[in-house]
Amino acid sequence: MSSEIRVLEPKKLWNKFADLNAIPRPSKKEERVIKFMKDFGKNLGLETIEDEVGNVIIRKPATKGMEDRKPIVMQSHLDMVHQKNNDTVFDFDKQGIEMFVEGDWVKAKGTTLGADNGLGVATIMAILESKDIAHPSLEALFTIDEETGMTGAMGLKGGLLKGEILLNLDTEEDDEIGVGCAGGVDVTATRTYAEEETPEFKIGYTITIKGLQGGHSGMQIHEGLGNANKIMNRLLFDGFENFGLRISQIDGGSLRNVIPRESNAIVAVDAVHEEAFNFEMAQLSEIIKNEYRTMEPDLEILISKTIIPEKIMELGVQEGLTRAIYAALNGVYRMSADIPELVETSNNIARVIVKDGQIKIGCLTRSSVESSKYDLANTLRATFELTGCEVEFSGDYPGWAPNMESDILKLMVPIYERLNNGEKPHVAACHAGLECGILGQNYPEMDMISFGPNIKGAHSPDERAQISSAQKYWDFVLEILKNIPVKS
Repeated sequence: MSSEIRVLEPKKLWNKFADLNAIPRPSKKEERVIKFMKDFGKNLGLETIEDEVGNVIIRKPATKGMEDRKPIVMQSHLDMVHQKNNDTVFDFDKQGIEMFVEGDWVKAKGTTLGADNGLGVATIMAILESKDIAHPSLEALFTIDEETGMTGAMGLKGGLLKGEILLNLDTEEDDEIGVGCAGGVDVTATRTYAEEETPEFKIGYTITIKGLQGGHSGMQIHEGLGNANKIMNRLLFDGFENFGLRISQIDGGSLRNVIPRESNAIVAVDAVHEEAFNFEMAQLSEIIKNEYRTMEPDLEILISKTIIPEKIMELGVQEGLTRAIYAALNGVYRMSADIPELVETSNNIARVIVKDGQIKIGCLTRSSVESSKYDLANTLRATFELTGCEVEFSGDYPGWAPNMESDILKLMVPIYERLNNGEKPHVAACHAGLECGILGQNYPEMDMISFGPNIKGAHSPDERAQISSAQKYWDFVLEILKNIPVKS
């Protein structure tokens, strides 16, 4: 209920988050939230514009006494990842997020919460609306479609923004100050195949993988979480090797930037192998669950008889497909040699669809080093092309190179230490896509930084925002705004 969210501290932040979460805002369907944001700015009497791609910019003059400070841009993205549990009935296109408080956390009922990047958006809204928060001349930049292509940041033209400093509010650890991020590219493999009539004396089975945590395919790629597409392929490969299993359909994963939580397949097996197949699959399922028992305690592998499918995949294509998915790297490819504990390059096998004579495999490859990003992308390309797939690279976006001499960084570190009893912040690059790298292409002189409150489980229905961290983060924001330096 939004009523219990609205009494949380800081009220200015949580009330704006509740307002925002009442508006459906899926990526690529941001019309309602764009209108909401434009109405918000205009109702405040502030200059409000929508650019050619749908980004919203709201300008607010400096508060009294702050007119001589450097102008700033505060930036967050309007869209959110839409994921829900299998048993949750929810229409993201029509419903607002249903939130509740559990201890020190705000959560959603069976869906993603939208704290990524809704808390950033709400922060900026609260400052735009305020009459008692000191700040320099401010441009609020609300970008669209960050989660599925960063098309808002890519489409923002140079010369539109006047700010000298950009505060990106899309980091998910409250002790971290972000100075760099990974770039990414979508690797998509497709091919057609001939469907065959299912021979006589077959039994139909459904295989279901569910209960995995999922999560952010950048920030959590190193955690050893289960990938439903890889687990499903393991079962299909074993079933074919031992019992001649034939694939009819596969539907695994969802969005490219989400570690796949679920996969479903329809297959056929010779009736003569029924008992042995059930025994072998049960054994393999227990082996896999045991391997993941620490990280994925809720993993379920369900194998049950169903109607015999009318069509199955061409045999040679099936063999190539299962071998390619087995061979394709999922997870960390290379750790950074320059920044301790930072994943440099990784891949997420995000989507596998096999149906009606069409194969589509979608991956998101990330790296903070462009050459390494394309080294891995070409590794995947070669793997899939060996099976007869056509491979396309798309949605390429650059990383954000760290600048340890940044003036805003030098300002923020001592403020953080002062507010937190001398504790030092973690100044780091992250293995996720932030819009700073893209925005920096058209605004190369702008000094950029990223920070935010604690958000766990982003891109999954386990997403949650920490209440105490939001207060810590809010205090940090206010101190930064008060201390923006004077113009040079």
